[in-house]
Amino acid sequence: MNTFGHRLRISTFGESHGKGVGCVIDGIPAGLGINEEFIANEMRLRQGGRTPYATQRKEPDEVEILSGVFESKSTGAPIALFIPNLANKSRDYDNIKDIFRPSHADFTYFHKYGIRDYRGGGRSSARESAVRVASGAIAKLLLREFGITIGGGIIGIGGIESKRVDFSLKECQAARDSEIFALDSTLESAQKQAITEAKNTHDSIGGVALIKAFGVRVGLGEPLYDKLDSHIGAQMLGLNGVKAVEIGEGCNASKLKGSQNNDCMDSQGFVSNHSGGMLGGISNGEEIVIKVHFKPTPSIFLPQDTQDVQGNLVRSLIKGRHDPCIAVRGSVVAQAHLALILADMLLANATSTMAHLQAIYHRI
Repeated sequence: MNTFGHRLRISTFGESHGKGVGCVIDGIPAGLGINEEFIANEMRLRQGGRTPYATQRKEPDEVEILSGVFESKSTGAPIALFIPNLANKSRDYDNIKDIFRPSHADFTYFHKYGIRDYRGGGRSSARESAVRVASGAIAKLLLREFGITIGGGIIGIGGIESKRVDFSLKECQAARDSEIFALDSTLESAQKQAITEAKNTHDSIGGVALIKAFGVRVGLGEPLYDKLDSHIGAQMLGLNGVKAVEIGEGCNASKLKGSQNNDCMDSQGFVSNHSGGMLGGISNGEEIVIKVHFKPTPSIFLPQDTQDVQGNLVRSLIKGRHDPCIAVRGSVVAQAHLALILADMLLANATSTMAHLQAIYHRI
């Protein structure tokens, strides 16, 4: 599927080495201010070539708005975005056009569809995530109208991981100035060194992003089959390289007793947030807290055993420009995607009760 969301639907298109990538955003209400400078700033966070800790493929990533916006306001029509590919080097992939790169989607895409775009993985490439950041920027503009802010960054690289999850909005915003979006400044130097060592040995390394949403009110998410946490799990696992997602206490909850994991309440509200801001699949008014675990970048510059399209055993030697740690830029994509999920749930909640509907129509 190339479309996700219900009230806010995003359909993406394009390949890593095609003319570009883009999307159609359907469901943005008319009258939302579309700040193109804000969108450009969000795109710069994901952009490669800015630091030694990311791919040296530096695409301009200038977002062209094709429709749905007039005089910097959404019109209620579908918003179409296009991002040209201008820095692709398809020749870097000529030597592996008949070879399945280890731990890539080459093998499964070829056997499912019977055709293969070997140039950077084609549709399966993380290049598509640029569109999620662009559309996520628009979702952030919508959320901002309701006091909701998304933040986050890196808490772990190669096992060098902070024990904290209580990072404030101010700390999350400060992490944007770090070359690796490090949330814990006491670990940043060691985390950078781990990335550099992997890069210098032609290898890669995994990492963990902490993503948070601040200002979320009670009520986002639908019961049973459309839970907020199930959407977060499904959509985050749909991002390139994500192998696990934790919400709130996450995996550690399986080691606790109920008396330790329960979020008790006092007259002011919840006194802890082991649930990560959700109960019964619905936001409970606390900060939404998730961890997103990224595998090491599978594109490494070491000889590896694999198969070719005929099933012969061959040696693979990858060329090109690749992230030594996809978690770094992946943390930006994950924040954008959380914004898209919450914006979708926000729109769905507008019709959850008669009181909500009456409040809308009584103003008309």
